[in-house]
Amino acid sequence: MHERGPRVAVVGAGVAGLACARALADHGFDVTVFDKGRGPGGRTATRRVDPGLAFDHGAQYFTARHPDFARAVAAWLVRGVVAEWGGRVVKLEGGVATDTPPQPRYVGVPGMAAVAADLAATLAVRRATRVARAARTPAGWQVVDEAGGGAGPFDFLVAALPAPQAAELLAPHPFAAEAACTPMTPCWAVLLAFADRLDVPWDGAFVHGSPLSWVARNSSKPGRPGGADCWVLHAGAGWSAAHLEDSPDAVVPLLLYAFAAATGRTLPPVAYRAAHRWRYSLGADPAARTTLFDAAAGLAVCGDWLAGGRVEGAFLSGAAAAGRIVRAADGPVASAG
Repeated sequence: MHERGPRVAVVGAGVAGLACARALADHGFDVTVFDKGRGPGGRTATRRVDPGLAFDHGAQYFTARHPDFARAVAAWLVRGVVAEWGGRVVKLEGGVATDTPPQPRYVGVPGMAAVAADLAATLAVRRATRVARAARTPAGWQVVDEAGGGAGPFDFLVAALPAPQAAELLAPHPFAAEAACTPMTPCWAVLLAFADRLDVPWDGAFVHGSPLSWVARNSSKPGRPGGADCWVLHAGAGWSAAHLEDSPDAVVPLLLYAFAAATGRTLPPVAYRAAHRWRYSLGADPAARTTLFDAAAGLAVCGDWLAGGRVEGAFLSGAAAAGRIVRAADGPVASAG
């Protein structure tokens, strides 16, 4: 055994990768996380424009159904990392709003990125580092970034990436082909701040019969800046795919028009507008295997796409990958599940 515990490289600092890294670090493993972004979180993202404007432009909220995730959420609640969002969430179709079944919905405070920040605390995270290649050598896993910088050897490699990116990184390992069989759909997000409050009697809506699939008054969430009426609009998968290569400037007016049509309202003057494209937003492994693991190679794959999507799925997938690695470090047993 190593003096500081087995070394693990985790590629991807979304919730899955961070949950895996956090669990391994707590078990004494020497973990390094690599991520192409400027900060951890993946799609649990918050964009702050100035002190008065903030937008959760990726994951909007999360629920907690599995006991393991519910325990994590309970701890976050106690420490103020998350809070329950009490906004009214409706189904919106033809301008008619119908209440959805009540359930606790949680958000990070002061933004969704707070969850990732908490998981990443004290971890060694190499930000703005896109891993281009990973190779298993007799000494262990070596990773190489786009700039040609190398790191390793590592006893274990964890690919905590969207399925298409995992497939690209892991080829020719058989897990690459398995990941390639799980397509992921895109999502265009539009970020809006209105000069006046939009007069609708709800705070979030699942939209039907529209280019939009979801809209939310971001400023209604706990811990958000007061003042501006901030909204996030998510386009549906089909519309996003059809407009995948459009410019943000082209997308914003189209989805603004769709928002006005869906609400049946004349929108207030827009004080701020922007768009963000999530190329890999949703995907689901048909077998719902939670994680893929090859003990002989020291390789794990995790992500929300392996566990039914959502923040909860990402967390459970990362935790499952960590569990496999902990057990393998004592006596390997392999494969997917």
